[in-house]
Amino acid sequence: MERAIDVAQCIFTEYQKISGKVIDEMKLHKLLYLSQRESLAITQKPMFADEFEGWKYGPVCREVRNCYTEDGMFADDIKELSNENHYIAKNVTLQYGAYESWKLSELSHKEISWINSRKGIPEGKNGNRVLKLEDIRKDAEKVRPYDSIWDMYYDEFDNAEDV
Repeated sequence: MERAIDVAQCIFTEYQKISGKVIDEMKLHKLLYLSQRESLAITQKPMFADEFEGWKYGPVCREVRNCYTEDGMFADDIKELSNENHYIAKNVTLQYGAYESWKLSELSHKEISWINSRKGIPEGKNGNRVLKLEDIRKDAEKVRPYDSIWDMYYDEFDNAEDV
């Protein structure tokens, strides 16, 4: 199993390769959450054990929050992801990385896991309740993993020259 900090660094690096920009922290947390959700949808296993809290703008992983800098994750021993998890994190970055952070925040507010973590917390206030893994599994049920892959290849196919 991976660590959230290593997945976050992978997303950070992939986003920079794709966009030429440094990912902002809010977008990083949302892409990290989506990577966990996609892993559950594709492999039926969590990508990492670190948890998310239901903050007012969506899921936040405290371990990553404590290590985020504009130069990458500030941690001593960043490790490479397995090929499978790197593939999932990269595809999440390709699929959702172009969205503005606020749009990803809005998307995360539709997730059962985030909604349940916010019960009883006034709107606009941060919370620190953990998103339950079983709720993230429910969110993963709506994911159709092959659509993401098809969309990526469809764009390439659509732009290919006639032979």
